[in-house]
Amino acid sequence: MSQSDTMANRWSRFQNRLYARLAQRRKAVAGFVGQPEPRTVGSFARGRQLVAGNLLFAGFLVEAEDTGLWDVTAPSADFDNERHGFAWLDDLAAVGDMRAREKAQRWVWGWIEAHGRGQGPGWAPDLTGRRVTRWINHALFLLRGADEAQSRAFFRSLAQQTWFLSKRWPAATPGLPRFEALAGLVQAGLALEGSEQMADPALRALARECARQVDAQGGIPTRNPEELLEVFTLLSWTSAALSEVGRGTPAAQTEAIKRIAPTLRNLRHADGALARFHGGGRGLEGRLDQALAQSGVKHKPSSDLSMGFARLTAARSSVIVDASAPPTGAASYNAHASTLAFELTSGRRPLIVNCGSGASFGQDWRRAGRATPSHSTLCVDGYSSARLTAPIKGTGHEALVDGPQDVPTETEQAFEGERLMLGHDGYAKVFGLTHARTFELRFDGRELTGEDILLTTTDKSKRQFDRAMDASGLKGIPFDIRFHLHPDVDAALDLGGSAVSMALKSGEIWVFRHDNVGKLSVEPSVYLEKGRLKPRATKQIVLSGRAMEYATRIRWTLSKAQDTAYAVRDLHRDEPEFD
Repeated sequence: MSQSDTMANRWSRFQNRLYARLAQRRKAVAGFVGQPEPRTVGSFARGRQLVAGNLLFAGFLVEAEDTGLWDVTAPSADFDNERHGFAWLDDLAAVGDMRAREKAQRWVWGWIEAHGRGQGPGWAPDLTGRRVTRWINHALFLLRGADEAQSRAFFRSLAQQTWFLSKRWPAATPGLPRFEALAGLVQAGLALEGSEQMADPALRALARECARQVDAQGGIPTRNPEELLEVFTLLSWTSAALSEVGRGTPAAQTEAIKRIAPTLRNLRHADGALARFHGGGRGLEGRLDQALAQSGVKHKPSSDLSMGFARLTAARSSVIVDASAPPTGAASYNAHASTLAFELTSGRRPLIVNCGSGASFGQDWRRAGRATPSHSTLCVDGYSSARLTAPIKGTGHEALVDGPQDVPTETEQAFEGERLMLGHDGYAKVFGLTHARTFELRFDGRELTGEDILLTTTDKSKRQFDRAMDASGLKGIPFDIRFHLHPDVDAALDLGGSAVSMALKSGEIWVFRHDNVGKLSVEPSVYLEKGRLKPRATKQIVLSGRAMEYATRIRWTLSKAQDTAYAVRDLHRDEPEFD
């Protein structure tokens, strides 16, 4: 990062502090225009843990049964951001009993006392937008039993934060942070008496952001499915707030919602969760289906790529593949080297996954999660298909560079199912090799056939491959094809080491087989999941081999065992999110 960029960040933080203090001149609003309805859904399990004093934010657990939330020393900046963003109010509201309400009230008025006068890191536009939205959503929950002084302090703080947003939303980073700031400003402007004049400029700005950030295919530059869901949810909430006061939604926002909805449906696995790519998780349980239902956008089947992802689906099986080049520039700060990686879900049970984002477990896990070996795809000689830059001064961001440039895709109907053919040139520069991959999902969803090919496509790439072969002492270029398994999958080598049997909690049995070109093994892996204290141990299937010629081909299948029923009554309850 240049010196001018660093100065710009410092200037932005100074401006935030200045306007946070100027906001103190704002007087309390009289109340709400109408009765706010809670739109956010939290986790009951996490809410119970918060009531017990267990604070789990950004991968850090702090036990604070007798300590106020704002008296705890934050172990990381991300921890601070999570508590100042107030998304945890959703979890306490999900519990909804007297103890949960008392804790929520103590923490909200504790924030007003400790930070309401403009101090602390919470006065950033995106965090303020997120916080204002939660305070309005859960106002009835928070104000029940509050005295007149508390109520006045609550509305005065809301008025101050709304004014701050009206001045500082342009400083929010384009993308999700700016959507959070603007959505919070719109909802506050519509909900608070006497603040209507702040809503209209914010609505116009939100419409402009929709046109800039949401492309014609309903995707966003980061290609992060969970981030896309958050943007979609914010836009849907804003539309609902407009409808409640008898106003229509701006055309650009309505069109963005219509473009995003089918994209999210194509990024939805059979179990209702999102595909985990480019820093995104599975999403809060039920959030995706709720957002899609509230949007009112009808489903329209499409075979086109959705935000660069391809989807194969049949019966109760879904396959989602990263079928495009990774994001670049600022959009790549959380991106992964995951081109041609896939995930497979059967019914309610994920089978093949990617390791996920390790951001909540520290920088080392974050880097590891972004590397190609952490994804269910082919990796040449331990190299990732894209590189991470050194941390950018002043921010610590690591961009993704030198990724695949050419990622051709093609789909067709095969004799027994649907076929997807892809390729990428991420290894051509170093090894002269192009990775081509074919998936075929049978019409009954009971078998996924795959083929991976490493090949040289030009005379130049053949010369590069020859140089790489010489450097290896003519021993060949090693490669590994990885299939990371969900932690709930019980896997073991079978048939004398020539296959792997995988048992799902639903009772289904899947079998992995290959054409004996590579060496098969089952090795340790990890599942990186937000809301956990540490990575979960799991396993991965690995097919290893060496590319000795200009074309190396390896075939494999994932299929349900013959005695697995077509329909399974999957009644096993999942474990709580918190561990």
